This record gives sequence, structure tokens and C-alpha cells, in this order.
Amino acid sequence: MNELAQSAYSLLGIRLTTAQLSALSIYENELLEWNTRFNLTAIENPAQVRTKHFLDSLSCLLVMRDPYPEQIIDIGTGAGFPGIPLKIFLPGIRLTLVESVGKKADFCRHILQKLGLEGVDVIQERAELLGQSIGHREHYDWAVARAVANMPVLMELLLPFVRVGGKALAMKGVSAPSESHTAERANRLLGGRLRRLVPVNLPGVAEQRYLIVIDKVAATPPTYPRRVGIPAKKPL
Repeated sequence: MNELAQSAYSLLGIRLTTAQLSALSIYENELLEWNTRFNLTAIENPAQVRTKHFLDSLSCLLVMRDPYPEQIIDIGTGAGFPGIPLKIFLPGIRLTLVESVGKKADFCRHILQKLGLEGVDVIQERAELLGQSIGHREHYDWAVARAVANMPVLMELLLPFVRVGGKALAMKGVSAPSESHTAERANRLLGGRLRRLVPVNLPGVAEQRYLIVIDKVAATPPTYPRRVGIPAKKPL
């Protein structure tokens, strides 16, 4: 965990406390133990968990500051990434984790209870349905997703949750520049506008990572998101 702390400071300029590192250590152990029974992650090496899950999740802080957000929704969170590491570092945020797979949602509830993290809702639902819910639609400062779908599809899943003036964040690999271009039409239709692409170089990871930040500049038309499965079948 000392190496993670050093990388977080050198890459992100943040200092992880002893309590935060302890929470991440518990998270790592529980993730790897659950993973022997359920398919939560393809990453099974502890060092890679720290870099490719924890540090990668915390890299969101490169763009989520000045000020830090108050309310975040994490779509397709899987085993809690990036939402739970962000909550560990920013305990005051209100976090909603959305995951359609039951065992992954169960793990998120388990680790939140294990770590005693409050102010977090875990919702087992499809984003297309939840995005039409009054309690969640255009409600959040940030909507974030990691490795969920191609950008035109992802924007239809994320932007309906974001209040006007808020932002959507897509965590992407080397395809980020080209995907951003293909999502221009979707952004226009959904009330979004590309703000910037921020490169992220994780230590020991050869593939270039990017944070794609989308401003929410107008309300999303009520027809979006479309029915479950339609965004992926017929991208905007």
C-alpha cells in the first residue's frame, strides 16, 4: 500500500491517510476473496488491483476538483469502481452506485458495510430505466462510468443523470480520441458538449488512459434514454 500512496501523490497530488490505505487494503482482500467464488474482476494480482482498480479510480480526481463534487452517480460500477475508492478519499460525497448484475451489487453492499461507509446507495437496475426516474434524472454533479460502452452509447446512459451545469466523465483507453469524435452527434442531442480529454499514465501500465469530460449544457430531451438495449443496438 505504500507504493499506492506514493503513486497517488506523484500522479494525482493527493495524500492518502493511514485510515484510507487501511480501508483500501480491506477492500482488496475482500475483492480477491469474493472473486474466488464470483466473477467480479479479471484482475487477480494484488499489485494490479492497486494500480488498475484503485489508482485508476482515484485518477478521476484529476478533473473532479476545485471544488470536489457533492453528488456522484457511478453507472455500471461492477465491484465498485471508480465510486468506492472515490468515496474512501472523499467521505463527504453522496454516492450512488448502479449495477445490473446481482452478485456485483451484493459485493458493493458488503464492502460498504465492511468499511462502514455511509451516504452511499447501491441500486441494482439498468441505467436506461433509472435514467427516466424522477429521483435521479438530471440530479447529479457528476455521472461517471469506466469500461461500460462506446462513447455514443455511454453518453445516452450518463447525460440524463447530470444536472445542467454538471459533468459526465468517461474513463477510456487508447480509443478515447476517436470515440470522442464519434459521440459528437449524441452529445448535441443529449445536451452535452465535449470539454476536454485528460491523458492518464498509470505506473507499470503500457496502455494510455484518458478521462473524457463532457459538460452538461442543456436539458436532455425526455425521450432519452431510450428503452433497455436500444442505445447499444442503435447508437445515436
